[in-house]
Amino acid sequence: MTFIILFLAAIWAGAQNALAGGGSFITLPLLILSGMNPRAANITSTIALFPGQVASGWTGRDLAAGAVGLSLRALVIISLLGGALGAGLLLVTSPAFFARLLPWLILFATIVFAWGSFAPRRPDAGHLGTAGVTAAQFCISVYGGYFGGGIGFLMLAALTASGVTLRVAGATKNVLAAVMNASAVAIFLFSPEVNWPTAAVYSIGAILGGIIGGHMVRKVNERVLRLLVVLIGVALTVGLFIRGG
Repeated sequence: MTFIILFLAAIWAGAQNALAGGGSFITLPLLILSGMNPRAANITSTIALFPGQVASGWTGRDLAAGAVGLSLRALVIISLLGGALGAGLLLVTSPAFFARLLPWLILFATIVFAWGSFAPRRPDAGHLGTAGVTAAQFCISVYGGYFGGGIGFLMLAALTASGVTLRVAGATKNVLAAVMNASAVAIFLFSPEVNWPTAAVYSIGAILGGIIGGHMVRKVNERVLRLLVVLIGVALTVGLFIRGG
Protein backbone atom coordinates (compact mmCIF):
# COMPACT_ATOMS: atom_id res chain seq x y z
CA MET A 1 0.00 0.00 0.00
CA THR A 2 2.90 2.37 0.79
CA PHE A 3 4.44 1.78 -2.63
CA ILE A 4 1.08 2.36 -4.33
CA ILE A 5 0.68 5.69 -2.54
CA LEU A 6 4.26 6.68 -3.40
CA PHE A 7 3.76 5.67 -7.04
CA LEU A 8 0.59 7.75 -7.35
CA ALA A 9 2.34 10.67 -5.65
CA ALA A 10 5.24 10.34 -8.11
CA ILE A 11 2.82 10.50 -11.04
CA TRP A 12 1.38 13.67 -9.55
CA ALA A 13 4.89 15.09 -8.99
CA GLY A 14 5.97 14.28 -12.55
CA ALA A 15 2.85 15.91 -13.99
CA GLN A 16 3.26 18.87 -11.63
CA ASN A 17 6.84 19.42 -12.82
CA ALA A 18 5.75 19.25 -16.45
CA LEU A 19 2.83 21.63 -15.94
CA ALA A 20 3.94 24.15 -13.35
CA GLY A 21 6.95 22.94 -11.36
CA GLY A 22 7.24 22.12 -7.67
CA GLY A 23 7.11 18.33 -7.85
CA SER A 24 9.58 17.94 -4.97
CA PHE A 25 7.04 19.60 -2.65
CA ILE A 26 4.96 16.45 -3.14
CA THR A 27 7.63 13.74 -3.08
CA LEU A 28 9.71 14.94 -0.12
CA PRO A 29 7.03 15.09 2.60
CA LEU A 30 5.65 11.67 1.65
CA LEU A 31 9.11 10.13 1.89
CA ILE A 32 9.50 11.67 5.36
CA LEU A 33 6.05 10.40 6.36
CA SER A 34 7.01 6.91 5.12
CA GLY A 35 9.65 6.79 7.88
CA MET A 36 12.79 8.14 6.22
CA ASN A 37 14.87 10.81 7.93
CA PRO A 38 14.77 14.18 6.10
CA ARG A 39 18.31 13.92 4.67
CA ALA A 40 17.73 10.41 3.30
CA ALA A 41 14.37 11.53 1.93
CA ASN A 42 16.00 14.48 0.16
CA ILE A 43 18.72 12.26 -1.36
CA THR A 44 16.21 9.64 -2.50
CA SER A 45 13.87 12.28 -3.94
CA THR A 46 16.71 13.89 -5.91
CA ILE A 47 17.67 10.56 -7.50
CA ALA A 48 14.07 9.60 -8.18
CA LEU A 49 13.13 12.82 -9.98
CA PHE A 50 16.37 13.01 -11.97
CA PRO A 51 15.19 10.98 -15.03
CA GLY A 52 12.29 13.37 -15.51
CA GLN A 53 14.65 16.35 -15.38
CA VAL A 54 16.89 14.76 -18.01
CA ALA A 55 13.86 14.23 -20.25
CA SER A 56 12.78 17.87 -19.87
CA GLY A 57 16.30 19.17 -20.52
CA TRP A 58 16.81 16.95 -23.55
CA THR A 59 13.47 17.90 -25.07
CA GLY A 60 14.28 21.61 -25.11
CA ARG A 61 18.03 21.41 -25.68
CA ASP A 62 17.85 23.08 -29.12
CA LEU A 63 16.59 26.32 -27.54
CA ALA A 64 19.13 26.38 -24.70
CA ALA A 65 21.88 28.99 -24.96
CA GLY A 66 24.53 30.87 -23.02
CA ALA A 67 24.28 34.34 -21.48
CA VAL A 68 26.31 37.60 -21.58
CA GLY A 69 29.65 36.24 -22.71
CA LEU A 70 29.17 32.81 -21.15
CA SER A 71 28.60 29.90 -23.51
CA LEU A 72 26.15 27.16 -22.67
CA ARG A 73 29.16 24.88 -22.11
CA ALA A 74 30.51 27.32 -19.52
CA LEU A 75 27.16 27.40 -17.71
CA VAL A 76 27.09 23.59 -17.78
CA ILE A 77 30.56 23.40 -16.18
CA ILE A 78 29.56 25.93 -13.50
CA SER A 79 26.41 23.92 -12.78
CA LEU A 80 28.32 20.64 -12.56
CA LEU A 81 30.83 22.07 -10.08
CA GLY A 82 28.18 23.79 -7.96
CA GLY A 83 25.89 20.75 -7.91
CA ALA A 84 28.75 18.49 -6.83
CA LEU A 85 29.75 20.89 -4.06
CA GLY A 86 26.17 21.13 -2.81
CA ALA A 87 25.75 17.35 -2.81
CA GLY A 88 29.03 16.96 -0.94
CA LEU A 89 27.92 19.50 1.67
CA LEU A 90 24.67 17.59 2.15
CA LEU A 91 26.50 14.31 2.77
CA VAL A 92 28.68 15.90 5.48
CA THR A 93 25.63 17.51 7.11
CA SER A 94 24.38 15.44 10.02
CA PRO A 95 20.83 14.08 9.67
CA ALA A 96 19.83 15.86 12.87
CA PHE A 97 21.11 19.24 11.68
CA PHE A 98 19.47 18.82 8.27
CA ALA A 99 16.18 17.97 9.99
CA ARG A 100 16.39 21.30 11.87
CA LEU A 101 17.40 23.15 8.70
CA LEU A 102 14.70 21.61 6.47
CA PRO A 103 11.78 23.87 7.57
CA TRP A 104 13.87 26.93 6.68
CA LEU A 105 14.85 25.45 3.31
CA ILE A 106 11.21 24.68 2.48
CA LEU A 107 10.15 28.15 3.67
CA PHE A 108 12.75 29.70 1.36
CA ALA A 109 11.74 27.45 -1.55
CA THR A 110 8.04 28.29 -0.99
CA ILE A 111 8.75 32.04 -1.02
CA VAL A 112 10.84 31.69 -4.19
CA PHE A 113 8.15 29.57 -5.84
CA ALA A 114 5.38 32.02 -4.89
CA TRP A 115 7.45 34.99 -6.07
CA GLY A 116 8.27 33.33 -9.38
CA SER A 117 4.67 32.23 -9.90
CA PHE A 118 2.71 35.34 -8.95
CA ALA A 119 5.01 38.39 -8.78
CA PRO A 120 4.54 40.79 -11.71
CA ARG A 121 7.21 40.63 -14.42
CA ARG A 122 9.51 43.66 -14.61
CA PRO A 123 11.01 44.19 -18.04
CA ASP A 124 13.21 46.96 -16.61
CA ALA A 125 14.82 44.67 -14.00
CA GLY A 126 18.51 45.16 -13.26
CA HIS A 127 21.00 43.80 -15.80
CA LEU A 128 23.48 41.11 -14.75
CA GLY A 129 26.88 41.00 -16.38
CA THR A 130 29.16 38.02 -16.94
CA ALA A 131 30.50 38.01 -13.38
CA GLY A 132 27.00 38.35 -11.94
CA VAL A 133 25.59 35.45 -13.96
CA THR A 134 28.61 33.29 -13.09
CA ALA A 135 28.24 33.96 -9.36
CA ALA A 136 24.46 33.55 -9.44
CA GLN A 137 24.55 30.26 -11.36
CA PHE A 138 27.26 28.82 -9.11
CA CYS A 139 25.35 29.72 -5.92
CA ILE A 140 22.09 28.37 -7.36
CA SER A 141 23.88 25.15 -8.34
CA VAL A 142 25.32 24.68 -4.85
CA TYR A 143 21.85 25.20 -3.40
CA GLY A 144 20.42 22.86 -6.05
CA GLY A 145 22.83 20.07 -5.17
CA TYR A 146 22.12 20.55 -1.48
CA PHE A 147 18.32 20.88 -1.58
CA GLY A 148 16.95 22.19 -4.86
CA GLY A 149 13.51 23.60 -4.13
CA GLY A 150 12.84 26.68 -6.28
CA ILE A 151 15.97 26.42 -8.46
CA GLY A 152 13.93 26.79 -11.63
CA PHE A 153 12.65 30.22 -10.68
CA LEU A 154 16.05 31.32 -9.35
CA MET A 155 17.68 30.41 -12.68
CA LEU A 156 14.90 32.07 -14.66
CA ALA A 157 15.42 35.26 -12.65
CA ALA A 158 19.20 35.23 -13.18
CA LEU A 159 19.05 34.39 -16.88
CA THR A 160 16.33 36.90 -17.77
CA ALA A 161 18.14 39.58 -15.75
CA SER A 162 21.15 38.97 -18.02
CA GLY A 163 19.06 39.75 -21.09
CA VAL A 164 18.09 36.22 -22.17
CA THR A 165 14.54 35.95 -23.49
CA LEU A 166 12.05 34.08 -21.32
CA ARG A 167 11.59 31.26 -23.84
CA VAL A 168 15.33 30.61 -24.15
CA ALA A 169 15.81 31.01 -20.39
CA GLY A 170 13.15 28.34 -19.76
CA ALA A 171 14.91 25.82 -22.00
CA THR A 172 18.33 26.71 -20.60
CA LYS A 173 17.27 26.34 -16.98
CA ASN A 174 15.86 22.85 -17.76
CA VAL A 175 19.22 21.78 -19.20
CA LEU A 176 21.17 23.30 -16.29
CA ALA A 177 18.83 21.77 -13.69
CA ALA A 178 19.45 18.34 -15.18
CA VAL A 179 23.20 18.99 -15.25
CA MET A 180 23.54 20.17 -11.64
CA ASN A 181 21.44 17.25 -10.45
CA ALA A 182 23.53 14.86 -12.57
CA SER A 183 26.60 15.75 -10.51
CA ALA A 184 24.59 15.47 -7.29
CA VAL A 185 23.14 12.10 -8.30
CA ALA A 186 26.61 10.81 -9.23
CA ILE A 187 27.67 11.51 -5.64
CA PHE A 188 24.44 10.32 -4.01
CA LEU A 189 24.70 6.95 -5.80
CA PHE A 190 27.34 5.95 -3.27
CA SER A 191 25.26 6.98 -0.26
CA PRO A 192 23.94 4.10 1.87
CA GLU A 193 20.92 6.26 2.70
CA VAL A 194 19.34 5.86 -0.74
CA ASN A 195 16.15 3.81 -0.59
CA TRP A 196 16.47 2.14 -3.99
CA PRO A 197 13.06 0.41 -4.15
CA THR A 198 11.35 3.70 -3.36
CA ALA A 199 13.57 5.61 -5.79
CA ALA A 200 12.69 3.13 -8.56
CA VAL A 201 8.95 3.44 -7.89
CA TYR A 202 9.22 7.23 -7.80
CA SER A 203 11.26 7.36 -11.03
CA ILE A 204 8.76 5.30 -12.99
CA GLY A 205 5.84 7.30 -11.62
CA ALA A 206 7.57 10.63 -12.31
CA ILE A 207 8.32 9.69 -15.92
CA LEU A 208 4.73 8.56 -16.44
CA GLY A 209 3.47 11.75 -14.80
CA GLY A 210 5.73 13.84 -17.01
CA ILE A 211 4.23 12.24 -20.11
CA ILE A 212 0.70 12.79 -18.79
CA GLY A 213 1.54 16.38 -17.86
CA GLY A 214 2.92 17.05 -21.31
CA HIS A 215 -0.41 16.06 -22.84
CA MET A 216 -2.40 18.06 -20.28
CA VAL A 217 -0.39 21.28 -20.57
CA ARG A 218 -3.04 23.09 -22.64
CA LYS A 219 -5.98 21.83 -20.58
CA VAL A 220 -5.02 22.66 -16.99
CA ASN A 221 -5.03 26.00 -15.18
CA GLU A 222 -1.34 26.45 -14.36
CA ARG A 223 -1.94 29.21 -11.79
CA VAL A 224 -4.20 26.89 -9.78
CA LEU A 225 -1.45 24.24 -9.76
CA ARG A 226 1.13 26.79 -8.65
CA LEU A 227 -1.18 28.01 -5.88
CA LEU A 228 -1.61 24.40 -4.74
CA VAL A 229 2.18 24.00 -4.51
CA VAL A 230 2.47 27.19 -2.46
CA LEU A 231 -0.25 25.99 -0.07
CA ILE A 232 1.49 22.62 0.28
CA GLY A 233 4.76 24.42 0.96
CA VAL A 234 3.18 26.60 3.65
CA ALA A 235 1.50 23.62 5.32
CA LEU A 236 4.71 21.58 5.17
CA THR A 237 6.76 24.45 6.61
CA VAL A 238 4.34 24.95 9.51
CA GLY A 239 4.16 21.21 10.17
CA LEU A 240 7.94 20.82 10.23
CA PHE A 241 8.40 23.81 12.52
CA ILE A 242 5.79 22.40 14.92
CA ARG A 243 7.38 18.96 14.74
CA GLY A 244 10.84 20.41 15.39
CA GLY A 245 9.55 22.51 18.24
